[in-house]
Amino acid sequence: MRLQWITFTFFFFQSIILFQPIDALAHKSDAVIAVASNFTEPAKEIAKKFEESTGYKTILSFGATGSIYQQIKNGAPYDVFLAADNHRPSLLIAEGFAVKESQLTYAIGTLVLWSASKDLIKGEQSLSAENINHIAFCNPDAAPYGQAALETMKALNLYTKVQTKLVEGHNISQAFQFVKTGNAEIGFVALSQIIHEKKGSFWIVPQKYYHPIEQDGVLLQHGKDNKAAKAFMIFLNGSEASQILADYGYRKKKKDL
Repeated sequence: MRLQWITFTFFFFQSIILFQPIDALAHKSDAVIAVASNFTEPAKEIAKKFEESTGYKTILSFGATGSIYQQIKNGAPYDVFLAADNHRPSLLIAEGFAVKESQLTYAIGTLVLWSASKDLIKGEQSLSAENINHIAFCNPDAAPYGQAALETMKALNLYTKVQTKLVEGHNISQAFQFVKTGNAEIGFVALSQIIHEKKGSFWIVPQKYYHPIEQDGVLLQHGKDNKAAKAFMIFLNGSEASQILADYGYRKKKKDL
């Protein structure tokens, strides 16, 4: 794959923050929560509500699902993992890094094609439009939304045609920044990232083009005896969190009858 790379200074500073020793920042009563980048803003709101309701404190760390998965395997001291897929949480349970029977689907995400420019997005045809020179998406190996974008382009038989226009971000937040700053005219991002944007245009990608993005949370072995972490998992599945999820365009998984 021949991709165009754009380096942002902010990504460098994010990396510095990410690799600070979390144990030095957290108290025993805190819940240290690793969060997939697409879920950044709703996670902040849910954490705030959780703290107000329970008195517990949280520390949030954001990144690509695949990257967080590797960090956990390498000993990162997270208590809870909110992934953007259901595969990595399942793997962590199978590999002994997460608590059995703690996995839950907290949200189902939606992929959109977005531009910061008004009226630029005209549906799927925007991908092959002559005035589009850069299409942002995130690393499909590390981020489920990147995999969904790749599946969409292939389903539309456009991947080969647009391959030289692709600008790959490490995670969905970086892909979003590519578009927001004008370094890419359009890009595949999460609906939750743009639902409160006051400008721009977007196309909600039909579900038929990509596998459902079931986002699962799991209690990690590091947090199995942490009361705050266990309370957060319960809160995540409650009504207050569900309302925040809906406000950001996420859906809940339908319960089996």
